[in-house]
Amino acid sequence: MAMENDENVSFIPDDYRPITTWGYLGYGLLFSLPFIGIITILIFSFGGTSNINLRNYARSYFCIWSLGFVLSIILFIFSSALR
Repeated sequence: MAMENDENVSFIPDDYRPITTWGYLGYGLLFSLPFIGIITILIFSFGGTSNINLRNYARSYFCIWSLGFVLSIILFIFSSALR
């Protein structure tokens, strides 16, 4: 009754193929690099890959970077206004 891994994955289209655990780790490290990471995030987020899972993962990192950027600007404005 147990199926081989190759049989389970063979019918999944390449656009929907899941990212492995090591893939998430590697992409997380790549995305955390200062300049190369943001460029890679932008490329993958706006259609540089056909894998939908990788595109959504890059979009989630893009949201985190954007939120951090906006919060740091707000913190900078408030801290400079208090001086």
